[in-house]
Amino acid sequence: MTASHDVTPTPAVVDRATWLREREGLLAREKAHTREGDAIAAARRRLPMTEVTPTSLVGAGGPTPLADIFAGRDQLVVYKHMWHLDKPFEDQCEGCTASIWDFHDAAYLEERGISFAVFGEGPYYQMAPFREFMGYTHRWYSTYGIDDPAYAGGGVIACYLRQGDRFFLTYETTGRGVEAIMGSHKLLDMTAYGRQEAWESSPDGWPQEPTYTRWRRDGRPVPQWTRPSVTPVGDRQEPHCH
Repeated sequence: MTASHDVTPTPAVVDRATWLREREGLLAREKAHTREGDAIAAARRRLPMTEVTPTSLVGAGGPTPLADIFAGRDQLVVYKHMWHLDKPFEDQCEGCTASIWDFHDAAYLEERGISFAVFGEGPYYQMAPFREFMGYTHRWYSTYGIDDPAYAGGGVIACYLRQGDRFFLTYETTGRGVEAIMGSHKLLDMTAYGRQEAWESSPDGWPQEPTYTRWRRDGRPVPQWTRPSVTPVGDRQEPHCH
């Protein structure tokens, strides 16, 4: 947002003592929210699990057994990435782009014995150039042609557990559950104007645009503009993914 303090409303200006009092008042609600989140996580750890049929998914090395996707660890977290078949890079899902963009390194998961991978809905030969273009570091595997909901689908996070030669789905998000991986959106929530989207409850006059507007700019998902030598849509600077 371009700064325009003469026309854009701002929060009220108060002395520090007043600000601290208001801040402390909100802190009580934040702590309650944190404790409720902890309680939900505790309930999540007590959910039952469902066994899944092992399968092979196509990755960089060709067909890859599910056991190998675990990469020697007992747990696996997967982001299921939507894919628009035969579409160029700029037409791929801006929502999945926004989600996965905020998570580039799984070192802390791996330290706890958890591997991370992306399951994409498209054929691997289409997704591989997109992965390279975006600079993603995680392993990608294709679920193209697979109907089993334990693997198929997009726009969700799934968690798996391995016990010897058996594999289980322990958790999968629904609705806005993928925000767990979207750190930038959590930071936006801390700012004065929030996400600046129309669905938010904000004071009158706060800058707001239609939801998801800022996920795309000049025809591209926003993170694509950080790619080297990227140009506006229409100037063919990278190959179509087909």
